[in-house]
Amino acid sequence: MPAIRFPSTRRTWWAAWTVLAVSAAGFALYGAPAYLTGDRALSRIPLNPEIVLHYLYLVSHALPASLILLLGPLQFVPALRNKYPRLHRVVGRVYMINVLIASVAAVLAATFTVSGFPVQVAFYLLTAAWLYSLAQAYLAIRRRQIQVHRVWMIRNYALSFAAVVLRVFLLLGLAVRSRYDWLTFDDIYTSSVWASILVSAGVGEWFIVQRVLRPRARRKPEPAVAAASPS
Repeated sequence: MPAIRFPSTRRTWWAAWTVLAVSAAGFALYGAPAYLTGDRALSRIPLNPEIVLHYLYLVSHALPASLILLLGPLQFVPALRNKYPRLHRVVGRVYMINVLIASVAAVLAATFTVSGFPVQVAFYLLTAAWLYSLAQAYLAIRRRQIQVHRVWMIRNYALSFAAVVLRVFLLLGLAVRSRYDWLTFDDIYTSSVWASILVSAGVGEWFIVQRVLRPRARRKPEPAVAAASPS
C-alpha cells in the first residue's frame, strides 16, 4: 500500500504563523494611530461621557496592547530564539512591561465601560488570566523551565490576540444584524467579547498540545509493561 503523504508540518506552522503575524500587525497598525492623535472622537471604543479620564485609560491600554501584538509573533520563531537569545530576552522584557501597563489600564477602562456588566466581567476575567499567565511564564523562566515558560507565553499571547478575534466576531455579528433587525449592537458586542476570549484561549490550548506536548510525547517511548505471571 502506498504511503499516505500529509502536508508538511513545518509548512503548516509557517502558514499559521504568517496569518497570525499579519493579522496582529494589521490590527495594531490600524487601531493604534487613532489613539496617537488625542482626538476622543476617533476612539474605537465608546467612551463614558461622565468620566473625563476614560479616554486616557483607553489610550494607556491600546498603545501597549498594540505593541504586544506586534512583538508576540517574533518570540515564537525558533530560529530567532536560538540565534539571538539576548534579543529574545530583551523583547520578552519589553513585552512583559507592556502587558503590565496594558492590564492596569484595562481594569480602569473596564470599570467605566458603557457596554454593560457582562462585558465588564469578561474584561476583568481576561485581564486576570492575562496577568496570571504572564506571572507563571516569568516564574518558569526564572527557574529555567524553558518548556513551561513557552506554554505559559503561548497562553498569554493567545489572550492578547483575543482583541483581534473580537473584531472579527464583531464584523460577522454586524453582518448578521443587517438581516435580523431584532439583534442589537449591545447583544452583538457582548457575545463577541465572550466568544473572542473563549475561542482564543481554546486555540491556545490546542496549539500547546500540537506544538509542545505531542512532539515531546512522541520522543519518549512508552514504558514496557511486564505481563503479570499467573500465580
